[in-house]
Amino acid sequence: MSVDIEGALAQQLHPALEQAQSQAAEANLPYAGGVTPPVAWDLVQQNRALLVDVRSAEERKFVGHIEGSLHVAWATGTSLTRNPRFVRELEAKVGGKDAVVLLLCRSGKRSALAAEAAAKAGFLHVFNVLEGFEGELDAKQQRGHSDGWRFHGLPWVQD
Repeated sequence: MSVDIEGALAQQLHPALEQAQSQAAEANLPYAGGVTPPVAWDLVQQNRALLVDVRSAEERKFVGHIEGSLHVAWATGTSLTRNPRFVRELEAKVGGKDAVVLLLCRSGKRSALAAEAAAKAGFLHVFNVLEGFEGELDAKQQRGHSDGWRFHGLPWVQD
């Protein structure tokens, strides 16, 4: 997957993102909204958005990641210490606060916090990838059996 930063900058928003923004406004979310993993993959494939994985480097290495995705950790290390440079690093990676950005974490919770921080810092089009890479825990305390990027059969690689 090639990342076309200019293609994801200053463009008319895709209808799926407009719908996400509308739903976010109704729900009073502090960021632009959320999209499902299949919608996120579609947008990335069309060069309509940049996919940024906000999980730790360890998670990406040992659990897997989406090839070609950008990486800016929201938190680092096994204790998941908050990255104080997150917003600056995100802006540098995506080429500015006007970029259309989709943030992905394990289940969609950290990426929602990251989206909120980015929006508060002036990012105009930052969206959360709902369900995340692995999805929510099920009744057996396992992930990936009912939702998430991998559950949907979307492409990913593992080191």
